[in-house]
Amino acid sequence: MNLSDRISNLEESATLAMAAKARELKSKGVDVISLSLGEPDFKTPKHIQEGAKAAIDEGAYFAYPPVAGYQDLREAIANKLNIENGIPYKTENIVVSNGAKQSIANVMYSLVNPGDEVIIFSPYWVSYSAVVELTEGKAVFINGTIDNEFKATAKQLEEAITSKTKAIIFSSPCNPTGSVFTKEELTAIADVVKKHDIIVIADEIYEHINYTGSHVSIAALPGMFDRTVTVNGFAKGFAMTGWRVGYIGAPTWIAKGCAKMQGQITSANCSIAQRAALTAITGDLTPTKEMADEYLKRRDLVYELLNDIVGVKANLPTGAFYFFPDVSAFFGKSFESYDINNASDLCMYILETAHVSLVTGAAFGDPNCLRLSYAASTENLKEAIRRIKEALAKLS
Repeated sequence: MNLSDRISNLEESATLAMAAKARELKSKGVDVISLSLGEPDFKTPKHIQEGAKAAIDEGAYFAYPPVAGYQDLREAIANKLNIENGIPYKTENIVVSNGAKQSIANVMYSLVNPGDEVIIFSPYWVSYSAVVELTEGKAVFINGTIDNEFKATAKQLEEAITSKTKAIIFSSPCNPTGSVFTKEELTAIADVVKKHDIIVIADEIYEHINYTGSHVSIAALPGMFDRTVTVNGFAKGFAMTGWRVGYIGAPTWIAKGCAKMQGQITSANCSIAQRAALTAITGDLTPTKEMADEYLKRRDLVYELLNDIVGVKANLPTGAFYFFPDVSAFFGKSFESYDINNASDLCMYILETAHVSLVTGAAFGDPNCLRLSYAASTENLKEAIRRIKEALAKLS
């Protein structure tokens, strides 16, 4: 009795695996500071909680919702994308799912046939390549580096496209690097996409955590509406990770395909979570802005602390809540029984000796780096980086 090949060959999510190891140490009484998960340390804003409570008290939301989501929520999402993002979506273009991760999976399964190529801008969120693998497509990577803010270019995209290319996927603001594409950069990418008539999957889940002063959606650029799937959700900007509400805005034919796919896997998203999401997207954004302001303060603090560690090379992220420093200066060094050959070794060394959990950059497409989430309290960030600095100083 064996598992299927697709599951046997599938790698476990590195972020979840590191979080599990951190929890295991914590269960043994070890004081672990976790900087591995991309999870806001804020509570869901009170008015959103109250929206969910009101829906329960109303007693009208206990039956199966429509597969693509409640009509009023989809209308509100379409309205938001029209007003805030400049994308003329209608309700028929919106599908609400169990988090942005399911949204991406729905899109991939609806578009990708075995052998189709999907170009992934790297560094990338760990699940992009895994989902392509599950569809039996082929992931093709184009790589940005720390010297260009980790942003792959339109020229690289042009060179990677073949007759088998079906789609491209990227995030902006980016997980894991915190980089944000400018309008000029997205316009150049859009020109390549239109030339070759392929689909863009634009992951904008960190839209509200953007320090550049403006967020640009590629779907809003001329000629891109019919070629773009915009992925977003409530987890990051509204501190609603556990509510599991994500969505897409897409051309109608793709939206219908995603709803069909979702109908056979999970059906609709949780009814009460949808009512909370409606409160979030139509309500006061002050708590969201306050969270983003706090993340910016933490970014500046962490940037200063990382730059004080000899051997760590960090750029200044312009969005999300991650640093993705190059730590290759420590490769080939050792301490006691620990030999550091790569970022995976370094993360394990830091976890076991400094009791800080991080994630290897290899999982995100760059083995010279590691990912550090600063979605943690200022006190924990200061202590964590003090421990990291002390552990790194022992390597020789």
